[in-house]
Amino acid sequence: MAGGGAVSERAMACGLAVAFLAALPATSRERGLGAIMLLLGAAQVALHLLFSTAPHLPPLAVTGAHEHSGLVPGIGMLLTHGWAASLTALWLSRGEAMLWATLRRLAARLVLLLTSPGPDCPARVRRRVESPALAVLRSVLLRHVISGRAPPTTSLPTG
Repeated sequence: MAGGGAVSERAMACGLAVAFLAALPATSRERGLGAIMLLLGAAQVALHLLFSTAPHLPPLAVTGAHEHSGLVPGIGMLLTHGWAASLTALWLSRGEAMLWATLRRLAARLVLLLTSPGPDCPARVRRRVESPALAVLRSVLLRHVISGRAPPTTSLPTG
């Protein structure tokens, strides 16, 4: 394991099952940062209890061993696990928000594609019915608009 200890393959398989079972209820809709952080914290506690009670194999290397006193972790381990869970929850919540936003955009485009007329359908021409009052209002509102999108019609005198 990354902490320097070693557990059996059976304990690792059980840990993988615990992680998947913890994540399964959260897959139906988008979750926020708080829900993800709570789920990650609970999964870390469950995995810590599982790996603490599992039969240990002899460590592969003595340097950097992950030492704790059975089921009760030290303050360093609590801080490290809390920090890791917080960063992972932040990372997952932002990634999940981007994923759900992308899926919503794709669904909107798919609906638009399925509901728009195809190229062999005749286009519907809709005529605007403008009232004379609307034409007067538009001319009053646009009277002092200066449009700079066209080239000048006359040349400026050079001095």
